[in-house]
Amino acid sequence: MERQEIIDGLVEILKTVRTIDPTKLENITEETDFIADLNTPSTELINIAAKAEQKFDVEFEDDDIDEMGSTVKDIVDLVIKVKQRT
Repeated sequence: MERQEIIDGLVEILKTVRTIDPTKLENITEETDFIADLNTPSTELINIAAKAEQKFDVEFEDDDIDEMGSTVKDIVDLVIKVKQRT
C-alpha cells in the first residue's frame, strides 16, 4: 500500500469528523498536524485511529496508539508498520 493511498484514505476519514474544517483538508501533507493544523481535539485522535483500523484492515496495539504522534505521517507510518507485521 502506497503512502499516498493511506493519506487519501485518511482524508476520507477526516471528512467525517465534525470538528475538522473541510477546507483544511484540501492541502494535507504528511507534515500536517491534526492538533495544530486541523484543530482536532486530542481525544478525537483515538476515534481517527479506530476508523483507520477499519479502513485499512489493520489492528493497532495499545503501544502503537500510545506512541502515535499527532501528524499525518505518524498514522501513515503506523499503518505501514502494522501491515508489515502481519
